[in-house]
Amino acid sequence: MNIAKVIVDVPASSINQTFDYKIPEQFQDILKVGMRVIVPFGPRKIMGFVVGRTGESSFDKLKNISDVLDLTPVLTDELIGLGKWLANQTLSLYITAFQAMLPQVMKAQYKKELERVTDGPLSDELESFFAGRDFVAYEELTGSAVSYSQIQKAVQDGDVVVNYLVKSKITKKHVTTIAPNHEPHLLEEAIQDLSKNARKQKELLAFFIDNQQEIEQSVLTKKFNTTSSTVKTLLDKELLKSNRKEIYRNPYDDKSFEQTTALTLTEQQQETIVPIQEHIRDEKHDVFLIHGVTGSGKTEIYLQAIQDVIEKGQEAIVLVPEISLTPQMVKRFKGRFGSNVAVLHSALSNGEKYDEWRRIHRKEVQVVVGARSAIFAPFENLGILIIDEEHENSYKQEDQPRYHARDVAIFRGENHRCPVILGSATPTLESFARAQKGVYKLATLSKRTNEKEMPKVNIVDMRNELHEGNRSMFSRSLKENIEQRIQRGEQIVLLLNRRGYSTFVMCRDCGHVNECPHCDIALTYHKNSSQLKCHYCSYEESMPTNCPSCKSDLIRFFGTGTQRIEESLTQLIPEARIVRMDVDTTRRKGSHEKILNQFADKEADILLGTQMIAKGLDFENVTLVGVLTADSMLHLPDFRSSEKTFQLLTQVSGRAGRHDLPGEVIIQTYTPEHYSIELASNYDFMQFYKNEMSTRKTFQYPPYVFLTLITVSHQNHVTVVQTAQRIAQLLLNNISNEETVVLGPTPSPIARMKDRYRYQCMIKYKNEPNLRTLIRKIIRQFDDEVRKNDLLITVDMQPYQLM
Repeated sequence: MNIAKVIVDVPASSINQTFDYKIPEQFQDILKVGMRVIVPFGPRKIMGFVVGRTGESSFDKLKNISDVLDLTPVLTDELIGLGKWLANQTLSLYITAFQAMLPQVMKAQYKKELERVTDGPLSDELESFFAGRDFVAYEELTGSAVSYSQIQKAVQDGDVVVNYLVKSKITKKHVTTIAPNHEPHLLEEAIQDLSKNARKQKELLAFFIDNQQEIEQSVLTKKFNTTSSTVKTLLDKELLKSNRKEIYRNPYDDKSFEQTTALTLTEQQQETIVPIQEHIRDEKHDVFLIHGVTGSGKTEIYLQAIQDVIEKGQEAIVLVPEISLTPQMVKRFKGRFGSNVAVLHSALSNGEKYDEWRRIHRKEVQVVVGARSAIFAPFENLGILIIDEEHENSYKQEDQPRYHARDVAIFRGENHRCPVILGSATPTLESFARAQKGVYKLATLSKRTNEKEMPKVNIVDMRNELHEGNRSMFSRSLKENIEQRIQRGEQIVLLLNRRGYSTFVMCRDCGHVNECPHCDIALTYHKNSSQLKCHYCSYEESMPTNCPSCKSDLIRFFGTGTQRIEESLTQLIPEARIVRMDVDTTRRKGSHEKILNQFADKEADILLGTQMIAKGLDFENVTLVGVLTADSMLHLPDFRSSEKTFQLLTQVSGRAGRHDLPGEVIIQTYTPEHYSIELASNYDFMQFYKNEMSTRKTFQYPPYVFLTLITVSHQNHVTVVQTAQRIAQLLLNNISNEETVVLGPTPSPIARMKDRYRYQCMIKYKNEPNLRTLIRKIIRQFDDEVRKNDLLITVDMQPYQLM
């Protein structure tokens, strides 16, 4: 078995296969499937993943593996199988699928070092190899008396660790600690010997006479207001000793979370959890869809099911949407399971993500809570996978590999024979239809845990407001309600549904709209910098004083941004204290938390924000929720727009009256008769489901058919049109089912982005078993143009983003 099958890090379809390499003698014992290696490939050396070992190859002359990057596999056997399945499902490359499973740090260029972490004795060879040093460059292994398997054993025993130094930026965090090097009476003698001027040295030694344990050097120098050179003098005199040790960058201080215990479940919760617990006990896979109104206690069900899994010695993955990874959610899991939880999401630094991943990889935790990519956590004994708010779009990755976390969860759940839980107050039609057919098991929680009524929803027709002469963004009833709540000391959440509705600049004389020169989209006006920005390619220009087209000075901005609403609110209700939560105010790390804490501590009356405030927040003092523009999403070119509107309105309504105080919701709209708005105001999911399903059936959209979207882009308009036409023709000639429809090619809704023209073809099909093979074959015909001509063809087998 001295040949390794390697997938190399070259993202090209012609190289999307395994290559055989010979395993040199020194790596024979240590090389395992799932490790990363460095291999010669043509004139250069590149990284690759070992996906198999074999005894024979169909090639005569094989090159040797140059180096092994890991001493323990970074991908388990299961993850390698998952990666291959993922690449096939999403029509992406194997290397892309494997890279998606690992933290960013492991994709960089790095050097490695070995670190001795034990004070105890090592084997003679290792003792002479380290020669009194704590850190040794990995390259020194070559040509030394130590074999790789000895190092690997020391790593498994926990005596040595391997550190990755990314481009000299250390990916592990170390601190230097200082401790006394002698007994207290000897330190006292040393103080007597010091000169009169060595005041700081004496203070430090006196401190260590009373405190015999180690202390971080930075804490020590701060405490005595001194510098590291004072400490160094005492180290040189061997009165103190220093030690450099690694610490995990823990993004959360586990001690600050109050420990909680399991709550008594309501009758509905009990009925829901029993079959899940049976599946955990019997190691049986099934997908459960928990359809529970907001505040019905879905999280408590998750927590108690995870408790069972932990007691069985197994592991759990919980996915929550990126935006509701608010400290509130983390608090609930850390409060119940303490430091047995790792948290993974995009607001962590690369180093923090790497440290959290290593805690999972080293089996130091049993629970992972994270956004989409946490579904790849390297657990080997999963007992449950949970996807909260399963209707969220953010579970679908929009670049390669274009996977949906739900599909990956189900694939892993089948592998580990464990239940998968999907939870939502507004499940996607696809999931609910599967539950109705019995493919998923459905559980319904129709009551809130505190038996409180759902908040009352009032719809305000903004057309009437206009007729009555109210030209502001706030209806009279919303304004009065806000004022009443502020007087009573209660709080308000205001949602501006801004998707597809931004502030653009238009000339009132000639109608000219300022557009991005590189994309077919209007520029968005940002007041604080007085700039016009493109949200697709980051182009920006300053706000013009005259129209570029007709030179008129009647140039004005239209649309409503959160900044504008904040201003008009301040004019309308001067006493209101407002905190704003949108892309601009949450750029900096920790700003989410800061804003939400401010609101929780009642330092503000109104939380104003975009859809990021619609989910997962739980404030007991919020009694009013206002939705300012309910219909801005209804008019987007997307067959899911009604569904997204219904989901958003239901979710945000659930933020009101969650505790003792009753809640109320006011929805402002120009289309009050639209069924998604009307039914959301009555929380009538079943009726919405029936209406929407009949529309989807009539127009043949999912879940009645499957969709595949193929997008072609290039700088030259003719090239794009011709390529898209050729692809559409090849599809039409080769599809096997006459019910399959190929639509297009047509220009994408945003027809030009970053100076590239975009055309798309859509395939609607019910049963097309060889579609993936066919598309792969068609795209291979364009390989040369893709390589030489900068042509881009993307395929999405499950499109959520149709723009």
